[in-house]
Amino acid sequence: MVEDGREARRPQGELVAEVLAVLWAAEEPLTPQQINAELGRELARTTVTTILTRLHEKGTLVRTRAGRGFAYAAADDAAGLAAGRMRRELEREPHRDLVLKRFVSSLSKDDEEALRRLLRESGDGA
Repeated sequence: MVEDGREARRPQGELVAEVLAVLWAAEEPLTPQQINAELGRELARTTVTTILTRLHEKGTLVRTRAGRGFAYAAADDAAGLAAGRMRRELEREPHRDLVLKRFVSSLSKDDEEALRRLLRESGDGA
């Protein structure tokens, strides 16, 4: 992207989302160099490594030794990551019942029914 003769900044999180998509599609952990190649961009090695390190520190990625560096894999799939974000937001709120009430009241009829079904199913197995 070029804007006014200089490189325009990507929307925040776009590159992170692309890195995660590469890792979710991979069948094994990947090194920063492999991820960079899969992205098909000419990114600096440090750019990809910084993203991977930050995601690892947040618990989004796991890493294993690969030679002198690391290979990375997603700690969870996209749905698991979204659920974790929702849980963390809920845990920060002192009025959890109010947050849950407002969340449920904002759902579409289909989503509300899906939530009710999932709650019934989880109660059956407990």
